Amino acid sequence: MGRHLIRARHFKNVTDTDGHHVSAGEICNVPWVAIAPVVNAIRVLEQMVPDGEHLFAATHHFGKDTGVLQAGGLNLRIKDFITWANREAAARDLTGQHIPDDPHGPMQAGRFRRTLAWHIARRPGGLVALAIQYGHMRTVLDARTSSRYGTRSRGGIHTVLDVETALAADTAARLRDRLAAGEHISGPATQRALTAAAHVPRFEGRIVPRTFVNKARAYLARDGIVLFDNPDALLICAFKRDSALCEPDPDANAPRQYDCRPGCANTVRTDTHARLLRARPDELDHLADRLPPPVGRRLRTNAGRLRAAAGTHDSTSQTAEALR
Repeated sequence: MGRHLIRARHFKNVTDTDGHHVSAGEICNVPWVAIAPVVNAIRVLEQMVPDGEHLFAATHHFGKDTGVLQAGGLNLRIKDFITWANREAAARDLTGQHIPDDPHGPMQAGRFRRTLAWHIARRPGGLVALAIQYGHMRTVLDARTSSRYGTRSRGGIHTVLDVETALAADTAARLRDRLAAGEHISGPATQRALTAAAHVPRFEGRIVPRTFVNKARAYLARDGIVLFDNPDALLICAFKRDSALCEPDPDANAPRQYDCRPGCANTVRTDTHARLLRARPDELDHLADRLPPPVGRRLRTNAGRLRAAAGTHDSTSQTAEALR
């Protein structure tokens, strides 16, 4: 419920059985999963153009040219939108909705790229969404072999996410906040996690030059003290290649989060994780009651493991002050 599937036609690398390019394209095999505001925006665009036309057809948005809007046209539309929004805010006395001038220059389409990547990557299952919708794997499949944003290259969205991970360091910052609030911590990588949390800067926003990419990679290459949140496994990974049970590549600087395994020496949990560990088994038991017995038994077994993990945390965890 509440999920919307968007099916679209793509044209790149679409060929027939003889290897000839198909100019009409084809429907993508994997649909986009969107939220309601995105669907509403598409509905508005559908009312602006005739049936069968591209939603961003230049003819209907500018009244000239053919094809679809390019970067320059989109930038003009963004500028017009900001002007309209500020005019409406002033007319309705909504001063808090005014969009201020950016001291670093006009807001353009290219500047949304990093923002979108940051937000998508931090949604539940966001890394998988990026893998499907943007054609790259990042830490999920640890495949850093692409070359541009659209062609799945190393210089594409990989670099953007590396920069954001290095700047935000949000997992370590959240851990520091939880410990400061009195939460307990447990796990074999506790000391390394405490070190990472103590030295991470709080991300409050900054302009990122291209030269920062190398610094970001150096930050992520600090083997053993870079923290990765794994909401599916309900733990934090203080990633260290030599002791990781997820079998990362020799030069990997991030875990295979989809292959997190019990007993790994890189794991850390807090009271927040333990609370979630106790809540999830109830959901699994509820599902088990409504599924065939073989599946239900597996779910109950998994629920028992989660409760045991929560119990282990409760019996072994300590405050950060006690561990220093």
